[in-house]
Amino acid sequence: MTYELTIEPLGETIAIEDGQTILDACLRNGIYLPYQCNHGLCSTCKLSVIDGEVEHGDASPFALMDYEREEGRALACCATAQSDLTIEADVEVDPDALHLQVQDVVGTIVRFEKLTPDILGVWLEIPGDGLPFQAGQYVNVDIPGCSEPRSFSIASSPANPKVIELHVRKVPGGVGTEWIHKNAALGLELRVTGPLGRFFVRASSKDPIIFLAGGSGLSSPKSMTLDLLDREWSGPITLIHGVRTAEDLYFADDFRQLAIKHNNFRYIPVLSQAAADGLWDGTTGFVHEAAEAIFEGSFKGHKAYLCGPPPMIDACIRSLMKGRLFEKDIFTETFSTKSDGENLAKSPLFKKI
Repeated sequence: MTYELTIEPLGETIAIEDGQTILDACLRNGIYLPYQCNHGLCSTCKLSVIDGEVEHGDASPFALMDYEREEGRALACCATAQSDLTIEADVEVDPDALHLQVQDVVGTIVRFEKLTPDILGVWLEIPGDGLPFQAGQYVNVDIPGCSEPRSFSIASSPANPKVIELHVRKVPGGVGTEWIHKNAALGLELRVTGPLGRFFVRASSKDPIIFLAGGSGLSSPKSMTLDLLDREWSGPITLIHGVRTAEDLYFADDFRQLAIKHNNFRYIPVLSQAAADGLWDGTTGFVHEAAEAIFEGSFKGHKAYLCGPPPMIDACIRSLMKGRLFEKDIFTETFSTKSDGENLAKSPLFKKI
């Protein structure tokens, strides 16, 4: 059965299928609603049901209280329509955001490469016009043996949507990532859903950009950097990539070549566990420490984009705030799954939850 879904304050009406979540229906029609965890845990996608009936699905009782349900509140990522609906959502309008329809495609592996001992680069060819995306977005990949898809940031430039590059870090005990590392082969087909996420560069601002990445969190900054340079964005761009040892670095030579070619781009790799053999003469320590040293403790007037494990992100946020850069100019990329429970991806250092 198909219902009508009207989104206020936009005044747009779209179709929503029986069993389809409000969030999915909106994204597939190019309408962005704020969301984060996509599992009913974080309450980012909370909205008001003005008219009609919904089924709340797996919404956490902590993210959506009983009294809120009685007041007509719902989580877009879990709620499904039981009738025609009218909702009111906190629709954000940003001049730099692209409104791209989410779609399901089948990608074929045309290249795969071991980038580090635990990160596999996978290049998927998408048929037809490809999968248009905005630099910083991610896709969900259906993996055999996994009850839920796995999320991977797109690492390639959006200039070529017919081939998307993913960096798959092998997580010990992780069924999905271990399967990809073991079974990746030329010609292997994988079902992909995207583009997803609201992580993008505010390129209309002329503020200098700082990318702070840890490990496989390099994916989105790589895509964003390539996109900015492809579009000849003229502002200063700094990429600081932190890993444990020299063998954990990847695409370092490519970034060094970009820095030579573009005088507004600089790349700083950082090792937290440099070998004692003296062969590494670069920066050591952690990403936030390197950033403090490079910018002499002052980040005011910049925009920062953070990608990596939660401890790294929180340490970087503390350093940025100490250096007079605050929430409106700090953007983070995080994923959360149902197994994360109530450990939300939003940094506790930010006031908005």
